[in-house]
Amino acid sequence: MSSEKSNLDDEDTFKILIATDIHLGYLEKDAIRGSDSYSTLDEILKCAKTNQVDFILLGGDLFHDNKPTRRCLHNCITMLRQYCMGDSPILFNILSDQTINFNTTQFPWVNYQDENLNISIPVFSIHGNHDDPTGAEGLCALDLLSASGLVNHFGHSHSVERIEISPILMQKGSTKLALYGLGSIPDERLYRMFVNKQVTMLRPKEHQDDWFNLFAIHQNRSKHGPTNYIPEQFLDEFLDLVVWGHEHECLITPTRNEQQLFYVTQPGSSVATSLSPGEATKKHVGLLRVKGRKMNLEKIPLKTVRQFFIQDVVLADYQDLFTPDTPQVTKKMENLCHAKVTEMLEEAERERLGCPLTPEKPLIRLRVDYSGGFETFNTSRFSQKFVDRVANPKDIIHFLRRREQKEDIKDEVNVDYSKLLKPTAAEGLRVEDLVKKYFEAAEKTVQLSLLTEQGMGKAIQEFVDKDEKDAIEELITYQLEKTQRHLQARGVTTEQDIDTEIQRFRDSKKNTTEEENEIKEAIDRARAHRLQRGDDPGNLSDEFADVTMDSDEGLVPASTRGRGRGGRGRGGRGRGRGATASPTKTTGRGRGQKSSATTQSRSIMEAFQSTSQRSSRGGATKSYTADKVTIDDSDEDIPVMKATRPPPKPASSSSSSSSFTKYSSQSQSQSRGVAFDDSDDDLEDNPFKGPSRSRR
Repeated sequence: MSSEKSNLDDEDTFKILIATDIHLGYLEKDAIRGSDSYSTLDEILKCAKTNQVDFILLGGDLFHDNKPTRRCLHNCITMLRQYCMGDSPILFNILSDQTINFNTTQFPWVNYQDENLNISIPVFSIHGNHDDPTGAEGLCALDLLSASGLVNHFGHSHSVERIEISPILMQKGSTKLALYGLGSIPDERLYRMFVNKQVTMLRPKEHQDDWFNLFAIHQNRSKHGPTNYIPEQFLDEFLDLVVWGHEHECLITPTRNEQQLFYVTQPGSSVATSLSPGEATKKHVGLLRVKGRKMNLEKIPLKTVRQFFIQDVVLADYQDLFTPDTPQVTKKMENLCHAKVTEMLEEAERERLGCPLTPEKPLIRLRVDYSGGFETFNTSRFSQKFVDRVANPKDIIHFLRRREQKEDIKDEVNVDYSKLLKPTAAEGLRVEDLVKKYFEAAEKTVQLSLLTEQGMGKAIQEFVDKDEKDAIEELITYQLEKTQRHLQARGVTTEQDIDTEIQRFRDSKKNTTEEENEIKEAIDRARAHRLQRGDDPGNLSDEFADVTMDSDEGLVPASTRGRGRGGRGRGGRGRGRGATASPTKTTGRGRGQKSSATTQSRSIMEAFQSTSQRSSRGGATKSYTADKVTIDDSDEDIPVMKATRPPPKPASSSSSSSSFTKYSSQSQSQSRGVAFDDSDDDLEDNPFKGPSRSRR
């Protein structure tokens, strides 16, 4: 079979290793699971080197944390240098304008063409929602790897008004590959931009049918709300294969979209970041072969991924064993759950036989539905029985209860009672969604007057997800000043007219670009004032970057208050709480002045209270140079113009920006010609056979 593979992998065939959502650094401080993400990345890179791929394509979320720890960066750089640098020749060429493709670095050319580097396997990656660009310069962790020449970061859109996706044009022998990429953007905003036809994908003007079009995207694929996802129908139909990141369930076998006539592959995550059914699917990476307009995707199972088993138990289904009125029912419930967990552990041991790379302790989750009058039992005591056998002893049992769903029942005889029960466990809800639902159901007396629901949701998201303690206060202060200036300009004086004008001014900005720009401007001004004071969030200790989360929907750093000596910008000398370095004397015991730890540990209510107290003390609102400022780590893209250096080799005539034709997101393609082999595991067949796709 190896000889047949070598014959198929000729000089005209692209070999691409595809992976998404590696989440490097997830739970790295956990004693058992701390090294899981590093072991899997090592296996993925080793697989790429063994199969002698042309390049690696990552679909976002290489890092789990927006600000990776030094250990995480060190391990990542070490592995990339070990597996991706060497003397192996690169057998494909870049034809497009690289200053446009790699516009986030001062070295705007592919890393293997750098005369100072010796790259054997190029890595191309878009950013995800976990490692998204933040800060005044719009930089992310991938930009650090890009500047060091280890990763080619592409797909970063600087504009919030219009997106133009320019492909990386590659050629190997007679095969031409157009690689498109779009890094993570807030789903609601990108959805609206697609609807308003503000997303454009560029194509070469000449010989468009000769190119195989590959697109990497990192957005919600499943519907989480009316606009909180990206439908596949929004994507251009000239695409041949879409690599979909962000979704963690491994659905790597390409599925055909019958409306747009392209294929979609969803590699899923390589480490389980939540104990949900989607994460229990076996993890794979893909080896994509492209020759001409034909493709084949080989599934490669990952052996270093920790096993994960999940099972549901409905206590009401075991009435032959016990009921809520049975004596010692709690003891019998524990025995049932103990038997179920033991079954999963035995299954894990059987699967692990012959796989020495698989971690010894599996992840176990038992979801127990205790509806019907049952009571919960002590999960901590129950977990102690398996503390030496599972990797997650603290959260083996998850209790949920179903409630009756009120519906209009017209036929009292033929009632489907199964539809009247609905689980109450709300897993994966986002902060901004909760804010929106709250104000939709709230009474009129407690509705927002100055801020919109989107603005408040964004501020609370910054507070919770990105640990920006001043985000709420700064946004309220900015909106208060803006509203006051508007009222002064309108000359409104009476109380009734003021209320009416405030409501009209607020409603005029709802769901508009002006609203997004105001939110971004408020955070930008706060960031500028923080930089003027010299507060550098990058100097915080790694203790503030510890991440323990169970979902891919957001980033939830755990706040940690440091105690001890006040070095490294965390406080003065003595055993008091850490204080920020200042020209004033901070020695001695007690709390430091303007303590950053105190700021870090403020609650959401305190963020609101500090704003109201400052406004009441000062009467009229002061200028925006306030005491509390923040740096925005939001998902907002900040347009930043960077000085670029021309590539060492002039681009060919066909690679200039003028050689592209603009196609809107709903454009029509003239022809189709991609063939796909539906064989999943049979590698003995020719991967390039298959029926041709009909021309349209």
